[in-house]
Amino acid sequence: MPRSREVYLLDPQVHSPETIAVAFAKTSRSPESFQKIASELTGESSAQFNEKWVVGYGHSSIAEHAVLHIAVENVSRLAVECLESNRLASYTEKSTRYQKWNSDDYLIPHEFCEPSSRKLYIDTCRMLFDLYDEFLPVVIQSVTREYEGVPGETPARKERVILTAAGDICRFLLPVSAYANVGVTINARALEHAITKMLSHPLNEVRDLGQEIKQIAQQSLPTLLKYANEQPSLIKTEDFFREYFQSVEFDREAYIQPGTRLISADPDLEEKIILSTIVRYSGLTYAQAEDFLLKQSPNTRDECIKNILGNLDEHDIPIRELEYGDLTFEILLDEGAYLELKRHRMMTQTPAPFSTRYGYSIPLQIKQAGLLEKYEKGMDKVNEVYDTLHSISPDAASYILPNAFNRLVIVQTNFRSFLHFVSLRSAPNAHFSMRRIAHQMADHFIKTYPTLGRYLKVNRMETASEIESRFFYRV
Repeated sequence: MPRSREVYLLDPQVHSPETIAVAFAKTSRSPESFQKIASELTGESSAQFNEKWVVGYGHSSIAEHAVLHIAVENVSRLAVECLESNRLASYTEKSTRYQKWNSDDYLIPHEFCEPSSRKLYIDTCRMLFDLYDEFLPVVIQSVTREYEGVPGETPARKERVILTAAGDICRFLLPVSAYANVGVTINARALEHAITKMLSHPLNEVRDLGQEIKQIAQQSLPTLLKYANEQPSLIKTEDFFREYFQSVEFDREAYIQPGTRLISADPDLEEKIILSTIVRYSGLTYAQAEDFLLKQSPNTRDECIKNILGNLDEHDIPIRELEYGDLTFEILLDEGAYLELKRHRMMTQTPAPFSTRYGYSIPLQIKQAGLLEKYEKGMDKVNEVYDTLHSISPDAASYILPNAFNRLVIVQTNFRSFLHFVSLRSAPNAHFSMRRIAHQMADHFIKTYPTLGRYLKVNRMETASEIESRFFYRV
């Protein structure tokens, strides 16, 4: 007998996250409705089920149905890097572009508990925040003098634009010790991985954060996070490579130009996209699709690409077949830009340790506002202090570094993810540091894949070199 379709929510106000996870898990063996299964569960019976099936038998996918919303406040931006490195979660973070930091909004790490190193650290943080407070009104005045405005612009909008532009400049002074607030939405399986990474991290703050998140989360997930602990293999791998390369001689002064370099690009990327799409819609095997495409003219390939990408409206989601084939970039960018880049979690990213090795960038507006000498003096002082703190704790020394210092990162991405990245980060309202990087990456892509490159939604109103000339005194 036909049954009517039913779609409804299991209310998290009524059922705990673990109970919802068990209700969904039990449907594989129970003919009852989700609502009935959930109504018969208790906290104790849910815990027993998870202990047996998730913990005992390793059916970890059950934990993906238990979702938490975790508020994390007053954590350093350096620690946020580890927290947000977990791909299968959602994050919203306090922005350096739209908010002003107070002079005491920074972490003092446990690693510098000895009085002299603690004083040196605090004095340097205060210096940077004092410069931030001093520079912000001066930069606002400088931006205001240059701002041309747009027809019909309201005073309120003009003020917002100017304040954002000034914040974009002055954020270069903020150290990664600066406090941030982060909202996290994550399922229990991903959270277990996140906690494991944090508990295995070299920084005290990150380990403490991992332990605190575990304790808070276990109020709702008493069983599913029970065995989220330090992972010795992570620590051993890190220790090996650190110790090994301390003894290897190489040119520590070797310098690469800030910007992007295309390390590798799949020569068959375009063909893989076309062939997989043919398989999806025709039912041919991959070999049959290859044989078909081999016999066609180049116009057929162009027509296929056009019908994969040319029909997309602004907010349309492209088909998944665009994920076949990868390209890898080496990028040297200021830390402020890296903290935006890292949010693109569908990319695979490998950041190098944050240090003074690659120098620092200088926004042009700093010079135009008459603040260049003070800016360079402050950065040179940070360089000096970093060396001292590095001898005490190489990891914690990074806390003192402002967003101006450059960071090296390796990025691997597919075309589907790259489409979104370029569209978002080359847009006029994106930060100029990210626009420059997005344009450079797009230029590499278009040169390598001219047919696909025609469909990149890159902002054509400016180029990477124009952005650099307009916004940077030095990159």
